[in-house]
Amino acid sequence: MKFMKLGTRPDTFFTSEAVRSVSTEVATDLQILVDGCIYHLHKFPLLSKCMLLQALCADSGASVGGDVVELPGFPGGAEAFEACAKFCYGITITVSARNLVPLRCAAAHLGMSEAADRGNLAAKLDAFLASCLLRRWKDALGVLHSTRHYAPLCEDLGLTSRCVDSVAALIVNPDTVLPAKSTSASPWWAHDIAELGVDLFWRIMVAVKATGAVHEKTVGDALKAYARRWLPNVAKDGLSADQPFDDDAAGNTDVKQITTRHRLLLEKIVSLLPAERDAVSCSFLLKLLKAANILSASAASKSELVRRVAWQLEEAGVADLLVPSLSCVSETLYDVDAVAAILDEFALRYAAVAPAPALALSGSPDDSPVHSGGHRRSRSAESVSFDGTRRSLSAAPVSQGALARVGKLVDGFLVEVAKDPNMPLDKLLAIAEAVPDSARPEHDGLYKVVDTYLKAHPEMNKSARKRLCRVLNCRKLSEKACAHAAQNELLPLRVVVQVLFFEHARAAALASGGRGDAAAAAAAELPSNIRALLSKASGSSEDDEADRVDEQRLRALAAGASPGDDWSVEGLRRAASKIATLRMKLAEEDEDHDADEFARKAGLARSASLRFRAFCAIPAGKPKRVLSKLWPIGRSGVSH
Repeated sequence: MKFMKLGTRPDTFFTSEAVRSVSTEVATDLQILVDGCIYHLHKFPLLSKCMLLQALCADSGASVGGDVVELPGFPGGAEAFEACAKFCYGITITVSARNLVPLRCAAAHLGMSEAADRGNLAAKLDAFLASCLLRRWKDALGVLHSTRHYAPLCEDLGLTSRCVDSVAALIVNPDTVLPAKSTSASPWWAHDIAELGVDLFWRIMVAVKATGAVHEKTVGDALKAYARRWLPNVAKDGLSADQPFDDDAAGNTDVKQITTRHRLLLEKIVSLLPAERDAVSCSFLLKLLKAANILSASAASKSELVRRVAWQLEEAGVADLLVPSLSCVSETLYDVDAVAAILDEFALRYAAVAPAPALALSGSPDDSPVHSGGHRRSRSAESVSFDGTRRSLSAAPVSQGALARVGKLVDGFLVEVAKDPNMPLDKLLAIAEAVPDSARPEHDGLYKVVDTYLKAHPEMNKSARKRLCRVLNCRKLSEKACAHAAQNELLPLRVVVQVLFFEHARAAALASGGRGDAAAAAAAELPSNIRALLSKASGSSEDDEADRVDEQRLRALAAGASPGDDWSVEGLRRAASKIATLRMKLAEEDEDHDADEFARKAGLARSASLRFRAFCAIPAGKPKRVLSKLWPIGRSGVSH
């Protein structure tokens, strides 16, 4: 650390009965009270260099034995005043980065400028600051750090802005700086400026970004280091971080003030986020969003974080999305509304680079129940046309791999929130449907969500269970998931039959060596009346109509097993157990309907129920022989 000595005379100040004075042959003629300490000094050396004392002495007429000149609120206190007085006497004083700011503020307060005397203290301090201290990294930071105690006066004197500009220049051009080797991914200067208050840090980062000479990834790493230093839930160890800004009265600071300071800090960090997409990680952005949720940050800050997270959502993990809910209205464990907002922004990003598919508007064969297995289209796919007008200018293209990672991420998140007993079904379905259909090549993750939610909510009625299961596409279930679903007592009967049908269709396609669509091949071999039921789109929005169509399709599927002479699900090889399960589900299905419902479905539903009961009564030892009678294997037995 550099230092400067001013004056040549030895120190002759002494203390006598709580009074500071100077040892000379001339009697003192001036009494000054500073910060509770009385100084007995001489007018001539002080008044010749201090314009303030000239004015005060002229106004009060202070003389020997006269009034004491008081200097209340003196910057730097008695220590700084005594250093200024020693300079006036020519006594040697030492100036360094540690005491330059209080001395400069004291000199300005006393009026020790060139107007009072040539070569005065203020000018010497300014020259030493510019020529030496601001050219060295540690000294410049030390001076800047000390300005926080005299912020208003330092702003008026220009000390703060000069230090900020010098620190920013040393960051951009570190040729004269010898930084210590960094032991982390953060830049060499991030740890040092992380000790500054949020206002000074913000000004330095704005100055650094304005030069354009520092890579935005480096700026992002510095922001991360600062957030870890001060924000409670962004600290590495997960514990509460230190109190911000080195408050001397931290013990008397209430929780509200601490929260306000942390909120200010968070909003400043959000405003400094670089524009480059990968400048900060998605995990860090979600940690900031959690902090914003806890600290009740501004809506603008939250919206910016949500938008930035949506840009790189495929990089996140399930634990990152588990934002704790602090709302007094919602009783859920996690803030699902924040995740829903992120997915809405992601849908806009996806729509910005992928034009709305024409098939979604015109209606293609793939939208029929035969091809979709009764699967309900996602809300993202349905809203892509009117959301297409909103485009993110900085949205990055979404590859198919990134889309699949987002699908797995959302399914993993839904599995966690589905365990919450207070999780509403509407919110769960909204998040599940916010992901485009193409993001889920398989529905195993979504099936796990359905199974978890059914286990956590055993009180669900049949209508709610059917509504939940509509998000599933049975054609996209793996063999393992199909085997589990076929024996799942919590699933509606319609879903179980669909699983069995598509699994058998897959096995039939493999057995025949065909490479086409398994469900379409199986549907082609169905009788014409059943095929018509399967291909009939359920366009009605009424719940009763949807239930009627689902019931007819269920019974039609149950009336005729799919073609072929073998079932590929391992559980179906134990036919007795499988048939007993289906018989129990049918009993539940029939008990839940009243007499009016049976009368309304007297035709097809009753005959289909009788055929299904006959199917359930197959002897356990000869399932294959009876199945061949119910459903001819050859195409000659299929009615068209």
